[in-house]
Amino acid sequence: MHEQETALLQADELAEGIRLACLVEVSGPTTVELLAEKNMQHQILLSTSGGKAQIMPQLTKRYLEVDKPGLEDHRPDLQRIKDSLAQQGISVTKTHFSVLQKLPVVLRKDKFKVTAIVHEKELLGLEPGNTGDNLLGMAFDIGTTTIVGFLIDLYTGRELAVVSALNPQTRFGGDVISRITYANQNEHGLAQLHTAVTEALNTLIGQAVEQAKIKREDIYTLTVVGNTCMHHLFLGIHPRQVALSPYVAAVSEPVEAEPAKLGLEINPAGKVFMLPNIAGFVGADTVGVLLATELDRSEKSKLVIDIGTNGELVLGNKDSLFACSTAAGPAFEGAQISCGMRGASGAIDHVTFSDDLQFSVIDNVSPLGICGSALLDTVAGLLEAGLITKRGKFVEPDKVTNPTGQKLKERLIEHDGSWAFLVAQDPDGKRIMVTQKDIRELQLAKGAMAAGIRILMNNSGIGYDEIDEVLLAGAFGNYLNPRSACIIGLIPGELEDRVTMVGNAAGAGAKLALISSEEYHRAAQLAKKVKFIELGSNPGFARIFANSMLLPGP
Repeated sequence: MHEQETALLQADELAEGIRLACLVEVSGPTTVELLAEKNMQHQILLSTSGGKAQIMPQLTKRYLEVDKPGLEDHRPDLQRIKDSLAQQGISVTKTHFSVLQKLPVVLRKDKFKVTAIVHEKELLGLEPGNTGDNLLGMAFDIGTTTIVGFLIDLYTGRELAVVSALNPQTRFGGDVISRITYANQNEHGLAQLHTAVTEALNTLIGQAVEQAKIKREDIYTLTVVGNTCMHHLFLGIHPRQVALSPYVAAVSEPVEAEPAKLGLEINPAGKVFMLPNIAGFVGADTVGVLLATELDRSEKSKLVIDIGTNGELVLGNKDSLFACSTAAGPAFEGAQISCGMRGASGAIDHVTFSDDLQFSVIDNVSPLGICGSALLDTVAGLLEAGLITKRGKFVEPDKVTNPTGQKLKERLIEHDGSWAFLVAQDPDGKRIMVTQKDIRELQLAKGAMAAGIRILMNNSGIGYDEIDEVLLAGAFGNYLNPRSACIIGLIPGELEDRVTMVGNAAGAGAKLALISSEEYHRAAQLAKKVKFIELGSNPGFARIFANSMLLPGP
């Protein structure tokens, strides 16, 4: 990053990856995303769907009126605290060193009236007076593209604020592999990626406390989910092995840390809880989804699909769970698509084929490009209208026989020596279209997902008729049209009437683990229960993937 960029651009602009074109040195093939509006707003999925849990916070607060020392009572201050806690049924066997440093002063500040902060059997903090009414926490879902945080009252479970932002790590790479590469190739790469995400969390914490009109010190607990790479970068663990065969994580079990160790600005006596991973490319976010959807408690078999650059799939029920990850690529997010863009203001997000083409645009403004959900709709519509074959190849206009296709064939235009389909034009007259290459990119992405589903079914022995429900999680899953997904074979057509959107289920799982220590510990057992299937080592994957790239057709 050039120092002039630091001086001329705002911190949030730098975090979004915005750069001064005149200062960028190009050393190889480069893709540049031009923003029509500097402060373009992105759609970030905030809503959550999840189960219920008994409120049982990880940390507890206990108000104590401690016996004062006297000539006949020489117990040390710490022993007096322990004895007072024991009277309330709490046994403390460990004390944080910071408590010892402040103990004499804090204990006498309000005449031996204090509030103890306890986690399991450890005394984490002491506060003068009765602060028992303040016990808040935040649950974070750190996605590759976006970060969402939920501020929660840990006594009632009430949501006090929801905040979100683009993940500032995007300036180091748009996907996990490019970020791992950056960490590998730059001396301070890991530290930069770690700092970027922790600073983003601190900013979001600041926004949340401002919304709720509270203080940072009122927040004592954080729970965090994210894919395995985001998990490692957040904790400052190098993720290099995640990208190398056999793709192993550095750690899979839950991780607990002090906020100061991670550079997080909440109550220093607080605690950060990171949910467990399942495998190298199936992370804590998938565990959060499973917590929220309670797949491990379901009598009936269900299929969970979380679609993104990496697609995570889980199939099973309370008896057994099978999971895999597919490298779907960026097509679902509008990347590497000729007129593609993220789900931001000006993006065409849905397309409908009838006598004429109809589409909707995010924020109802003039169209600027097409995002993943609209690409899905368009290819599905082209297939049904007979404008493309099951191999994804455009049919020449004079060979179109389908009645709907004949009404729309004038939208077939020549582009780079091939055919393309005109969807719209932007305010400057630039054509917004879907090209032959775009269809190919979508076929690769949907082929990977469909192959993953087929291999999970093969390994679990669960057939179409036994899958009771298909749960679509995550941003793309929430915004796509299930019918379009089934038409192109992303989701098996036999399951179309069983699709349910569950929103930001990863965030919902993080919230459950925040308000309930029981759910947090259940997450660890759940992660161990899942059997991970490595698609690359599956002998039939190449064949199944090739077949899955085909589009359903006559």
